[in-house]
Amino acid sequence: MALGRSLPAGPPSPPARPSRRRVLRQGSGAALGLAAGGALTACGAGAGDGVGADGRVTIELWHGQTDVGRAAIEGLVKAFNSSHPTIRVNPGGGVLSDSMLQKVTAALASGSYPDIAYIFGSDLAGIARSPRVVDLTGMTRTLPTPWSDYWAPARDAVTINGRVRAAPALLDSLAVVCNKKLFRAAGLPLPQAGWTWAEFQDTAAKLTDAGRGVFGTGWPGVGDEDTVWRLWPMIWDLGGDVVAPNGKGIGFADTGVRALETVQGLAEAKSVYIDPKPGTEQMYQVFNSGRMGMVVTGPWGLPDIITAKIDYVVVPLPSYSRKPITISGPDTWTVFDNGDARVKAARTFVSWLMQPAQDVRWDVQAGSLPLSRSTEKLPAWRAQEADTVGMPVFTKSLETARVRPAHPAYAQISESLGQAIVSVLLGRSTPAKALRRCADEANAALLIPR
Repeated sequence: MALGRSLPAGPPSPPARPSRRRVLRQGSGAALGLAAGGALTACGAGAGDGVGADGRVTIELWHGQTDVGRAAIEGLVKAFNSSHPTIRVNPGGGVLSDSMLQKVTAALASGSYPDIAYIFGSDLAGIARSPRVVDLTGMTRTLPTPWSDYWAPARDAVTINGRVRAAPALLDSLAVVCNKKLFRAAGLPLPQAGWTWAEFQDTAAKLTDAGRGVFGTGWPGVGDEDTVWRLWPMIWDLGGDVVAPNGKGIGFADTGVRALETVQGLAEAKSVYIDPKPGTEQMYQVFNSGRMGMVVTGPWGLPDIITAKIDYVVVPLPSYSRKPITISGPDTWTVFDNGDARVKAARTFVSWLMQPAQDVRWDVQAGSLPLSRSTEKLPAWRAQEADTVGMPVFTKSLETARVRPAHPAYAQISESLGQAIVSVLLGRSTPAKALRRCADEANAALLIPR
């Protein structure tokens, strides 16, 4: 049940898929330090140079996918192996993407690691401190599809200090999905692009019906990255940033307070379902059972909403300025150095994956948004948008989407902000006090040499 409120019995909801955004795990900071330090003594992968007697190079891919994602990537690997007889990609090994950071960290420390791994964008800065991570800047200059054609969030998420340290793997964005039935029952018009957070708060309050167990909206309440990344668009819109321009402190000491005041308003109105469990499964279950009016989610949430037969519409995130802004959380294909032959083969594979013909297959089957404008224009993607209510809203939002910085201290900043958000949601602290505590912890993390 939600913290502070009980859910009455209601119709069973379809099983929810775990959120794709479980990207901040306990102990990640320590793991990143081990990745950087342990890799310095790594002597190379134990599988050798990967070149067989026939001259074919074999590389190891840790894709981290399950279900439809696994089927999609394995289908693409099969197609690649068929069309590239001098390279064989082995899609075995690795673990689920939620545990990939720890798996790769241990592999780097042991000296036996994959050629390519699916790394969350928020983890890339830490992993890229290892000298075993291959710089892909040169590859982007020779791609068949120009690097500038890729959406800015896809490029920004893999760029650290001006160098491209991975290939974009998956792209998404946040928007608001509205239950049209609940809006009709409350006599409310559906939101339109350009609405504000004040209007969002007012709408959530009017949608809430405690007697029927209906919530206006929801928010993850465990303090993880899923809790945090929903606040960044609010901070950016107010003129703040994750890290201050001088790099010595956070860039949201003031704007973060105002954003938290919006969260506080939702909590005080009792119009927000606070999900107490990692992964946000319960929040999505409440929405998919018809007991939540609005949910902030990404395109990955649409299949379950459709399965639940919710009559829905997707609208852009609200803002304070009425200007469009959202967040994208790209994931990456990170390449590791196992010798020249395997690095060359790995670059060939990830370059092939990024191209529109393959990208659109991955997007449609695995739930990503197009990596590039060229993919967006393909008939297969246009058909996907036409067949999926609301998908064009997520795609268009990429025009104004931003990404979290690829900064080694991001995990600590996120953890501190996550606790601040939870303390405000639960009424344990005021926005100002919660943010001061967050700033003290996050600023200390930024001062640690890296």
